[in-house]
Amino acid sequence: MAEQTPRHPAVTAVDVDAAADQLADVIPPTPLHRNERLSRRYGLDVRLKREDLNSVRSYKVRGAYNLASRLTESQRGRGVVCASAGNHAQGVAYAAAALGVEARVYLPRTTPRQKRERVALLGGKHVRVIVSGETYDDAASAAQQDATDTGAVLIPAFDDPRTIAGQGTVAKEIVDQLGYAPDAVVVPVGGGGLLGGVLAWLRERHPQVDVIGAEPQGATSMALALARGGPTSLDELDPFVDGAAVRRVGEYTHALAAHHEPRLVAVPEGRICVEMLDLYQTDGIISEPAGALASAALGLDELDLPDGATVVCVLSGGNNDVSRYAEIVERALIHEGKKHYFLVEFPQEPGALRRFLDDVLGPDDDITLFEYVKRNNRETGPALVGLELGAAENLPAILERMQRVPHRIQRVEPDSPLFTFLT
Repeated sequence: MAEQTPRHPAVTAVDVDAAADQLADVIPPTPLHRNERLSRRYGLDVRLKREDLNSVRSYKVRGAYNLASRLTESQRGRGVVCASAGNHAQGVAYAAAALGVEARVYLPRTTPRQKRERVALLGGKHVRVIVSGETYDDAASAAQQDATDTGAVLIPAFDDPRTIAGQGTVAKEIVDQLGYAPDAVVVPVGGGGLLGGVLAWLRERHPQVDVIGAEPQGATSMALALARGGPTSLDELDPFVDGAAVRRVGEYTHALAAHHEPRLVAVPEGRICVEMLDLYQTDGIISEPAGALASAALGLDELDLPDGATVVCVLSGGNNDVSRYAEIVERALIHEGKKHYFLVEFPQEPGALRRFLDDVLGPDDDITLFEYVKRNNRETGPALVGLELGAAENLPAILERMQRVPHRIQRVEPDSPLFTFLT
């Protein structure tokens, strides 16, 4: 690849084609499945590019292997180092084991245990896992310092032309499998490697395709970079969508996005959770939050896709820790308007809770949390009450009934610090 400054696109369709050749005998193509649920719901022909079904359950192996396989013998001898929220680490671990290269992998503490264990399993004796910092960016700083101190080769999760070219092979596979170019491709966006690679290939080979980048609402670092004219660190970051929670996108990835101008949308984390549950319960697909990001974006009003359009959503990964499902269900219910919290002053007498439930709840509503603090020197005691509604439309009637009971009741609003603590 030609040496260019990061402000200018450093990846072309030719680079992606070369990466596809490099990966051909190592990483089999992932399936492209039509999804009936999403197609019927949105009036589209929706296909899911199942990157969760490759060797490391994520597209990240494409970029990691493409870069690692191009290192010189001298570079391999010095070993490699990387930072990751989990999926890139698995790709590096797979590549290190396959190529016989020693690797050190830095993960933030937010990386689910399931991903940590997979990194160790895939890398075996060739990989050492190091947990460092609270976010991806913390781990990235530690990995960069390691590379500086030891001379090991840094394998970036997204900001390297070879990584980007490897990720871009997803786009080439989609067109090869369909036999034609789709109307739109929706990809999840964290640091921008997948977006950059898909743009590099499609804008040259099939420029009519609508390329849409879906960012988590709490981590819109690419939108910020495009608005500011260069990579800029987010002041606040929601780490829930761990595979796409990046505070600052890369120079190369920003340059590709600025040059090729994709559409960007921000997807609420609660909506992602709803889609994760639909994928699991209806389609039998285990997705991590970042994996559901693209298909969760389909219902956003700003997409405005034509009826019947062929739309490919990249299901980017399936490395979800089962222990997270309680939080996922909670966030989904809150997003759908079915879960609410209240602070209630109860009289300290028998039957107070029963009377409250009889007077306030409807037949399809339920109490899911009751935390009571008894005060022996007072006539009333505060309680935190969580309600799960049978339907979001039940809320106005419940609020009206609450006004008629003698209890002092305060709703915990979603922007309250207490609400954040609960979820």
